[in-house]
Amino acid sequence: MPHHNTVGHRAATTYPAGRPADPTAIRIGARRWFLQTSMAGLSGSALPAAFANRQPVNSSNRKAVILFWLSGGPSQLDMWDPKPHAPVEVRGPFSPISTALPGIQFSEHLPLQASIADQLSILRGVDCSASNHTPITMQAGNPLARRTNDGRDGGGYPSMGSVVSRFRGSNSPHMPAFIGLARLWTSDVYGAGLLGSRHDPVKGLELAGKFNLPQGIEVTRLGDRNTLRREFERLRRDLGQTQTTDRLTQQAYEMVVSGQVQQAFDLDQESSQLRDQYGRSSVGEKALLARRLVESGASFVLVSGAWGYFDHHGDDVRWGGIEKGLKPLLPRVDRALYALIGDLKQRGLLDQTLVLMMGEFGRTPVINEQAGRHHWTNVMSMVVSGGGLPTGQIVGSSDDRGAEIRSGRVRPQDLAATTFRHLDIDLNSHWIDPRGRPTPIVTEGGRPIPELL
Repeated sequence: MPHHNTVGHRAATTYPAGRPADPTAIRIGARRWFLQTSMAGLSGSALPAAFANRQPVNSSNRKAVILFWLSGGPSQLDMWDPKPHAPVEVRGPFSPISTALPGIQFSEHLPLQASIADQLSILRGVDCSASNHTPITMQAGNPLARRTNDGRDGGGYPSMGSVVSRFRGSNSPHMPAFIGLARLWTSDVYGAGLLGSRHDPVKGLELAGKFNLPQGIEVTRLGDRNTLRREFERLRRDLGQTQTTDRLTQQAYEMVVSGQVQQAFDLDQESSQLRDQYGRSSVGEKALLARRLVESGASFVLVSGAWGYFDHHGDDVRWGGIEKGLKPLLPRVDRALYALIGDLKQRGLLDQTLVLMMGEFGRTPVINEQAGRHHWTNVMSMVVSGGGLPTGQIVGSSDDRGAEIRSGRVRPQDLAATTFRHLDIDLNSHWIDPRGRPTPIVTEGGRPIPELL
């Protein structure tokens, strides 16, 4: 499967063009629109789970997660765990800079994140030894979920987002619970496994526009909802739909009438100044979209700028090495995270929204002959912010070469326990697999990360 580089290019065509129609009006069409908008038209790849578990939780408890997926494997040494005193072949070409935390340094190409380091927790001892070059293990938060290359990747275990869909649901009855913002799905977003397609992530970049109302008769939203409801019911009867489809059709009706999904995907509602703050790149615009989605009621949103864009083996591959590939990428990711945290804070959403930034593993502690670094599963660094969790700290450490975990080991299952705890999901919960066996949502002794309690 070829790489598709979307980072650095404005993704204007990804989202609906122009503003939605006047919110005081609803347009209804005829049979063709109904077929396209009801489950008869929404049962394809764009919406495998759009209507799953949308029961709202308490309106005062609208907790959510935004996960930045740095597909390919971010270099710990060239981002959040520089080793300025190591030999040049270890420390790499970048210089360290001071941060808002005394004595703590980041890469020179992350100045914005460095300026808000007191609002971050940097995990420098993440154990990704069970992970491979896929999102499976880390997005599942489960060392038993692995790439096996035998048609049964993941062992049937679900991703964290799918667990959220099953055990928490959406924060709004008009929004999906788990939304992925990525172009290439199997490589960047892990799904529900044996938990069932009902809890698979919704393909957000395809969801946009699915709930547009067509040109046609204007029906006042507040004054004539019954007309629209009767139109749905009549068309359903004409089509001879089943009771199950009737339920799903009613949910489609609710989503359409609310206008919430369509409005959440309309970035044109944001000011040019704010969009510039996030950056007119793929990862920047998806970060802004993620904020709009959680604000509208989604519980778990995953952002990936592009497939493999952190896979910096060297200048002989598409994504380049550290200097030519990673260097121009870091300012975009730096800006996107910085803007998101500031935006969430300004809107009073940061304490409710857990923000994670990570990939599948780290990179080798030695620059190779192609000016890059290869895959390294021994240790990875990642960022945690928001969610009302403690910040302004470094959790764990690597050795002097950034090659091994020295202290504060964080395992995938610990990450899952921390995430579920933030969302008030009982860590002792389990689901029943197709063979009737109970399967815990937190495996292998996972526990919330002590420093984040």
